[in-house]
Amino acid sequence: MNLAIIGYGNMGLIIERLAKTSGMEIGAIVDPFNPGATHGQKDGGSLKDIDVCIDFTHPDAIMNNIKKYAELGKNAVIGTTGWYDHIEEIRKLVETSGIGLIYSSNFSIGVNIFNRIVERAAELFDKFDMYDVAGIEYHHNRKADSPSGTAIGLANILKDGLARKKEIVYKMMDRRIEPHELHFASVRCGSITGKHEIIFDSNADSIQLIHSAKNREGFAAGALEAAKWIHGRKGFFNIDDLVREIMND
Repeated sequence: MNLAIIGYGNMGLIIERLAKTSGMEIGAIVDPFNPGATHGQKDGGSLKDIDVCIDFTHPDAIMNNIKKYAELGKNAVIGTTGWYDHIEEIRKLVETSGIGLIYSSNFSIGVNIFNRIVERAAELFDKFDMYDVAGIEYHHNRKADSPSGTAIGLANILKDGLARKKEIVYKMMDRRIEPHELHFASVRCGSITGKHEIIFDSNADSIQLIHSAKNREGFAAGALEAAKWIHGRKGFFNIDDLVREIMND
């Protein structure tokens, strides 16, 4: 399998290192802003012999990037967030073009197991309305978006699993929260790789579920697993499809 790394920032560097140690071939590294990349633009020449593109770029670029992959007939792993408002448009584009695309706000296998733990917890706490729930996500001060895509996914898992929660609030809470609202806050500080915390709280006790990333290797390793999985496939997928297949769920 011949890979292209699109975006040669911290994630791109780690993906390159892990891919090489795993014996995968890197046919192109595309980043117009990094002189260490092999190519400056996502043109047909640089991606000619590529099987799968792994994209960790920027929300401002991702829509045009996906359209380019569809135009060139290249399968893709999309780790960039900030485009989910256009998800149906992209789904149709992928299906019409005949490529395969898998996306996730977080390709870490640990995070995706954590999602399932939170889903089960919501199912349990739905039966005990003395518990309120909230979430907090922490990331480094260079992160381009807020809330994180992982936080949005977790918040929706909680809203779907708790009948008493009807609306998610991500902004600063400068008033009394309503019982039907779920508050999910964001913190940006220093070099925090990524931490997501779910809190179930009652008058009697408090229960916290936490996933804390030690480094970015889990994200990169998961993206490479996704590249293997999407290679040769057609269709529009997310990380849940991969995890369900692994778990025979």
